[in-house]
Amino acid sequence: METEQAHNTPIEHIMWHDQHIATIIRRDYLPDKTTFVTPDSYYQQAGFIVYPRGGVIRRHMHLPLQRHLVGTSEALIVRKGRVEAELFALDKTPLGTWILEEGDLILLVAGGHGFRCLEDTILLEIKQGPYTGLVEKETF
Repeated sequence: METEQAHNTPIEHIMWHDQHIATIIRRDYLPDKTTFVTPDSYYQQAGFIVYPRGGVIRRHMHLPLQRHLVGTSEALIVRKGRVEAELFALDKTPLGTWILEEGDLILLVAGGHGFRCLEDTILLEIKQGPYTGLVEKETF
């Protein structure tokens, strides 16, 4: 049975058994110190880097590093509007629906998902790319 989830927690990890399906980070979550919201074992990291005024990130470049990834994770940021996110377990069982407001972020790790725009909406999507031309999605 699908249920609409309240969003009174600034960070919510949606699980199915021991499988992480998604993480929702609300727009008002502002940690006072550097905080990563994904474990080191995930292939897409998300965290808040906190610096005081005048803080410096030294100039740097990322060295070429080959990584082997299975699957595609996505991060969606609601830049404008409101969206109803429907999440599904690995076996396609519905887990519920969550309302995402402007400024909210959802990290999609596993399972399935669908969205219904409740208002005119702009989403910023970040994922591994580019599109390969292969079959990358299964609709249900």
